[in-house]
Amino acid sequence: MMTAKYSEDSIKTLEWQEHIRQRPGMYIGKLGNGESPDDGIYVLLKEVIDNSIDEYMMGFGKEIIVEVTDEIIRIRDFGRGIPLGKVMDVASKMNTGAKYDSKVFKKSVGLNGVGIKAVNALSSKFTVTAFREQQKKKVEFEKGILIKEYPLETTNEKNGTEIIFTPDITLFENYRFRKSYVEQMLKTYAYLNSGLKILYNGQTIYSKEGLIDLLNDKISTDILYPIIHLKDEDIEVAITHGIQYGEEYYSFVNGQYTVQGGTHLQAFKEAYVKVIRDYYKKDLNFNDIRSSIIAAVSIKIESPIFESQTKTKLGSKEMSPEGVNIRNYVLDFLAKHLDNYLHKNEATSNMLLRKIQESEKERKAISNIKQISKLRAKKVSLHNKKLRDCDIHFNSNEERRFESTLFITEGDSASGSITKSRDVNTQAVFSLRGKPLNTYGLTKKVIYENEEFNLLQAALDIEETMDNLRYNKIVIATDADVDGMHIRLLLITFFLNFFPELIKQEHIHILQTPLFRVRNKQKTMYCYNEQEKQTALEELGKNAEITRFKGLGEISPDEFKHFINENIRLETVKLNKDDTVNHLLDFYMGKNTPDRQNFIIENLKVEEEYA
Repeated sequence: MMTAKYSEDSIKTLEWQEHIRQRPGMYIGKLGNGESPDDGIYVLLKEVIDNSIDEYMMGFGKEIIVEVTDEIIRIRDFGRGIPLGKVMDVASKMNTGAKYDSKVFKKSVGLNGVGIKAVNALSSKFTVTAFREQQKKKVEFEKGILIKEYPLETTNEKNGTEIIFTPDITLFENYRFRKSYVEQMLKTYAYLNSGLKILYNGQTIYSKEGLIDLLNDKISTDILYPIIHLKDEDIEVAITHGIQYGEEYYSFVNGQYTVQGGTHLQAFKEAYVKVIRDYYKKDLNFNDIRSSIIAAVSIKIESPIFESQTKTKLGSKEMSPEGVNIRNYVLDFLAKHLDNYLHKNEATSNMLLRKIQESEKERKAISNIKQISKLRAKKVSLHNKKLRDCDIHFNSNEERRFESTLFITEGDSASGSITKSRDVNTQAVFSLRGKPLNTYGLTKKVIYENEEFNLLQAALDIEETMDNLRYNKIVIATDADVDGMHIRLLLITFFLNFFPELIKQEHIHILQTPLFRVRNKQKTMYCYNEQEKQTALEELGKNAEITRFKGLGEISPDEFKHFINENIRLETVKLNKDDTVNHLLDFYMGKNTPDRQNFIIENLKVEEEYA
């Protein structure tokens, strides 16, 4: 058997930009094309803006200009400006940046200046200009390689930094910035930095009330009492309760949205429970206390330690290298400020207690059913193999939990195709039996009485808390016909009704599969809509063979694997700002109202016009 030759010539040293371009996932996560809010092009934008936010947090510059098109991105801040003699180094030398000096950047978002180098290396064009004390320094790069360094020039521009870049289309194929994603990112920056003005493509984004504005933007249910807003130098929280099931949190560190939470969010949850128990002098159940909570928590700490370059989960346990424990800090803050608030606002404290007691009453009412259903779930799942898990969970690999995906399918043929085609390391399959129950208007008791939902909840491991969620992506995979659409709607209703945070945190997706296969003797093309089919026919010829897929089971496993690998097309289930869960469920899943009948008739007319 021949083996590859391993010699001195096998050892290579990559330049910094080569390493970033060959291993972009280490620096920005996935590449993507802009369809998902965590795609790489948004990470590039964020890495640059983070530096401008750091300037604002240190007290320099109250305005940031952000101009975004698909061809070019420009960010201009009015902070101190990069020291002119170090502009080249900051943009192109790894392990170079002022964030190693805690006196200069005390509570920064960025991780020691790595981000801007990644933006440089992954951009076809990258220009950085520093303005400082009536002088400016400009440097141009292409794919991280220096193209031109301009000499120092005099200028009348205000101090600050301007970065202009274009993502490299050879890496971010067919990318497109979605305005809604960019706008939401910039709004979040404004909420966390009240008083900061962001000018985005001519639109002014500004927040006066901080986390109150953030919760008002996120809330999609009626709330029981006015938002509680508590703030100190290094911490800010906003708390209220809705009428929905579950818990809803938004956590931030130094202005960075920590989607996966971390030590600060866990500290908040524990501290909140303790303060509420102490205030009411009752040994209340933590689930009852936190049921239906909607909260945002933002802290500022020195030298934060995140669990990845994309900074989605905080790992730090201390407020600073020599500081107090985060858990104790959050507990002391809430023990003082939340306790004071509840004593001063009796109407709110009374409403909160009633909400806790209602949750307790419902929990106890279904406790016996829960015990029976747990035993049944264990027995049924073992015998029927409804869940075909992935190796990440078989091996209890907690660190890779957020790489995992669960496909929810209906029918043996569809389940069989996905099971045979999936990546067994990261992709699991849950098989439904028939159409799910319409859960609109039902209480949580139905989850434990209904075998399908009980088993699904057990598979996701979300009965007690979202912290145990076993799969980062939950993908509804049904046929693209009326029955398949109905199943999708019933599953979305289930999640909206009982686990709305799964949708708000964008864990729920719809699998897009091709409707047509167009092929000739030389080439096969898969098409997801009529337009793609016409394009394929133009390329392959009008005599090409066309196959219309009526269901997932009609796609062979060998073909199916191409649609659920790195090229998977997912449509994320989202709530718009003006959507309220109660209204949506009532309109689509409630009684057959005249409003819904008129909606269907009007949309049928639209379809006929385009037929």
